[in-house]
Parts: sequence; structure tokens; C-alpha cells
Amino acid sequence: MGRTTESDEPRSLRRQIAPLSLVLIASGLAGACGDDGPNGVAPNGGGDESDVTTRRAGFVEVAEEIGIRFDMKFLPGEQGENFKINLYDHGSGVLVGDVDGDGHEDLYLLNQLGPNGLFRNRGDGTFEDVTERAGVALDDRICTSGSFADIDNDGDQDLFVASTRGGNVLFRNEGDGRFVDITAAAGVEYVGHSQGVAFFDYDDDGLLDLFVSNTAKWTLDTREPEGRYFVGQASLIELVQSDPELNALYHNEGDGTFRDVTEETGTAGRGWGGDIAIFDVDSDGDQDLFVTNMFGLSMLLRNDAGKRFTDVTEETLGRTSWGAVGCKPMDYDGDGLLDLFLVDMHSDMWMPVTSTADEMREKHKFGTVMGEMVERGKVSAKDLQMYEVEMSANPRKVLFGNTLFRNLGNGRYEETSEAANAETFWPWGIAAADFDLDGDEDAFLPAGMGYPFFYWRNALLMNAGDGTFAWGESAEGIEPRPGGPHLPDPIGGSPATRSSRCAAVMDIDEDGRPDLAVNNFNERAYVYRNQFPERHWVGLRLRGTKSNRDAVGALAHVHVGGGVQVRQVHAAGGYLAQSTRTLYFGLGDNDSIERCTIRWPSGIEQELTDLEIDRLHDIVEPVGERR
Repeated sequence: MGRTTESDEPRSLRRQIAPLSLVLIASGLAGACGDDGPNGVAPNGGGDESDVTTRRAGFVEVAEEIGIRFDMKFLPGEQGENFKINLYDHGSGVLVGDVDGDGHEDLYLLNQLGPNGLFRNRGDGTFEDVTERAGVALDDRICTSGSFADIDNDGDQDLFVASTRGGNVLFRNEGDGRFVDITAAAGVEYVGHSQGVAFFDYDDDGLLDLFVSNTAKWTLDTREPEGRYFVGQASLIELVQSDPELNALYHNEGDGTFRDVTEETGTAGRGWGGDIAIFDVDSDGDQDLFVTNMFGLSMLLRNDAGKRFTDVTEETLGRTSWGAVGCKPMDYDGDGLLDLFLVDMHSDMWMPVTSTADEMREKHKFGTVMGEMVERGKVSAKDLQMYEVEMSANPRKVLFGNTLFRNLGNGRYEETSEAANAETFWPWGIAAADFDLDGDEDAFLPAGMGYPFFYWRNALLMNAGDGTFAWGESAEGIEPRPGGPHLPDPIGGSPATRSSRCAAVMDIDEDGRPDLAVNNFNERAYVYRNQFPERHWVGLRLRGTKSNRDAVGALAHVHVGGGVQVRQVHAAGGYLAQSTRTLYFGLGDNDSIERCTIRWPSGIEQELTDLEIDRLHDIVEPVGERR
């Protein structure tokens, strides 16, 4: 989003309202000292949580027990005692991939202040730190997100890591879990404010291309005293007035290099790009592109035969979340079509100074960018107008809250977040899987702001199987967080609340039950082992031949019990995250599968009728004619 010059208000007014960003901090402090509910835990709004039964909770946190010892450290000068509202508070990512080709998925956690951590899965449910040997610590820069992908179809997982002004990095996997920096040779050098990363084959040539979303020039040219990072903007108004940085699409040339095709494909966007969702929106066989916008209109780009992309946001989705951060394609209503779920973090930033957690219980969509404050008469009309202008927040074109777009087929969608009970507070990302293996996809939403704001819980939306979600974070062991709502050490003499940023799905112990890895803000990482009651399942690990080897974009439908489930292979997504590329299907009490159909990115369609249940299957793309 660019600096707005069309405002009717004078620059003097902008200076006058700039301190309004302090209201956000004040409200957080008020909440931190106010009534956060029982034991300091803020109640979520919008739905009743499932009753706790005699069975054990669905998840148990085991990170340190299994060898995942990692601390994401924030930047004290930006997010510590003198808290600033800028994108340094968005944290760093979590990636899942098999880096050494042994068939067991490994875990890579990114960092701001200090080294990243790569943890090798030993195959027995435990992990070892192999960061130094792999050469992917990158402790000289602020890392945001990334993705593992086989860029040269040689059978091993290469790695791209995005950064805030430290330079993005492309690593080639040497085949044994060690990585070599090939950024310059590959032609993907960029130093800016990168946020999201996704590999996909947009032109269907069998090679994975690279898309990187960028935000804006929200840092100054001043380095902090030790020179480790650039100082960020100090106020909200200065932040949103930052000049935009455009997204980048790199075409895989097949010779170890990439070519920037952003302009010729029409994928530059408007700035403030965040999370990325890639799926076939209109069922025409190619991969379309959705990019969230943190302070404005998100963007749905239709892939036109691998040549160009056309913006079809309004005609296909209508109004999208104004402050969207995370997005995820998932089939929430079980009709065999991929829907699109967006979570809106930034619309929840505004609240009156007198707010407490209890007052935020009844979460609903706001009518304007400063919704909570407007509804309580805590902001003037002039201030409201200024913020709407500066943030391109046209209430007629966006919605202020989560949005869940139900796929009606034939490229048509309807927004159903409130009806589905999917409206949440302070959400960052989305990790989707059928956690209880009942045949319906659930969603975990990392949430909260941390210091100096009051505590807010992560959300676990358990799919009720009727197009709605039930809240299950307390009943299923997600809340309370390990150690309670506050970090061990205070900040500036005040309690510092815990908060999460991103999450990825993986099966750490290979029992068919999807587990969760969570990277938190200024805290150790969590790993939640799935201990829901055992039910039947099937897993698919796909390998392309005519398609890209990772089978990114492949779509699998499992027909079971008279219904159909759909999953897609993604290279990244959900916000700063990459989940497993293995497709897991919960079968509930069904003891057989009627059939499984796979549509490969090449257009080849494959049908399987003899899949054994309760096991993982390696499926290779068959020989056939490309579409």
C-alpha cells in the first residue's frame, strides 16, 4: 500500500492523531492488569467449548521431551519494554520437510535474534539438532518464513528462507541434509521486507516456480547499536504510510536458475503482501494464486493458462478480510471442494482503553477499521476518516473480521464465517488437519499479542461435521499453555503474556494422527502430540513424474462411507508456515475405502481402489498423456 496523497485532511491532522497508536498499548496494559478470566486466562468468544469428558485431552505438549529445544527471541529494542507497533511483532516461521531423504519428516524453526534450528527426526519420535551440520542457522539476519521444495527434481529437498532486510536465501540440498547457498547463482537475490514464500508450478512445465510476497519499507535506514537489524517505525501511522514493496514471481528455468517474471505475469500486487494460498479456484486445471493484504484488499489472481494472472477478487469472493494475515484452503463442509479460510489479525487491534478480556468475549464482525472503538464512541469521525484513508480501508470493499469462503462449485463462493462459528480474536495463522480422524477437517489458530497486551488463547476449531466448528482448545489440551499465561521473566517490571504466531502439521511419531508444531513469540517452541482416540486413517505421499517431483498442486479425493474428502499437496501456507506434504484422511469408523482419485498437476488422473487402511502409501504418478 502506497503513501496516500488524496486525503482531504491536512498533514497537521496526521501528526495530531499519530499518538493514537499509543491507545493500543494503553488498552493492552489495561487488559493485562484487568480481569482476564479464571487464572488469568482470557475466555474466547463466539462459541461454546466442548464438555470435558473422562477421556484424556486430544493433545499433550512434548517438545522438550522429544528433543525440540528452541527459543524464538524477539528484538528487545522493538518489541520489549519500549514496544513498537511494526511487523517485527509478527515473529518467525516453522517448516516441515524431509531434509535427508530418510522418509522421516524433520522440523525447521526460524528466529529473529539468534540462530534458526533444524531438528532431524530420528524415526522413533525423537529429534536431534543438526543445524550446524546442515549450515542453515542464518543467525546474521531476521528470518520470517520459508519453504522446502525440490527445485531441480533430483529427489532431495532444497530450501528458501525469506528475511527482513537481511537478504533472502536459496539453499541447494547436497543430498545428505547439508545445504549450500546458491542465491546469487540462481538469480533470486532480494533484500527487503519479505513475508511469505510458496513454490508452485504455475505454467505446468514440471518445475517448481517461486513466489515471494513482500510488505513495505517499514524499517528505517538506521541500524540498532550492535548493527544486527534496522530500526522499525515507531508508530502505527508511520507504519502504514510506508512505501510498498511488490511481490515477486520467479520462473524456474530448469538449469538451476530462476527468471523474474513478475511484470509479465501481472503478479506484483499492491504491497503489504502476507500469506499465500495456491489452489485451483475455478476447477480449470491450473493453480491460481491468493495473497493476503495486511492493511487492505487481499488479492485473488486467476491463472490464465500459465501465461498471465488476472485479478478476480471481487467477482469471485466479494469482500475479503481487511486485516488478513493467515489463509488456508481446506474443505470445512465436507463436500469435496476446497474452501478458503482467512483469519484477520489487524482488525482486532483496536479496543477502548477500558477493555478487559471478558468484554471481548462476544466477538463479531466490525463495520469499520476501528470497529470496537467506533462502536463504543471512543474515536472521532475525523480520526476514523484519516485511518480509513491511510489504510485504504473502504468498508464497502472489505470485511473487518475473519472470512470463510465456501466453495459452491463453478468458481462461485459465499462468505460463511459467522454461520460456521469461525470468528476468532487476534488470530495469526491457520494449521488445518483432521485431528480426531472423524472425516472432517479441523483448524488450529495461533493467536495473541503478547507483551504489553492481555493474554489471549490459541484457538482449536473442531469440525462438528455439519458445516460448523466447536471450540475445543481447553478440552483438548491446547489451553492453558505450558507454564501458564505469562512468560517466566517480566518485561519492564510487568508480567509478559505468552503468544503464538504460526503452526505446522506433521506426524512426529508416524501413527497417522496429525500432530502440531508451533513457533511462539519470544518463547520456546511447542510440539503437541496427537493423542485423540485411535480411529481408521490413510495417508498418501505423492511423487510426480511428469508433474513436479514434489507433486505440489496434486488433488486427492477419498470416497468413504458414502461421502468424499479432498486434500491438496501444498508447498507452504497458513502464515509463515509449511506443513507436511503428506495427505492424511480420517476414516472414522469406516474399515475400508471405496476409491481414491488423484488429479496430478500434469492433468493425469489416477484411480486407486485397493488402498489398505491404517497405513501410509507412497504413490507415484503413472505414465500418461499430459493435458
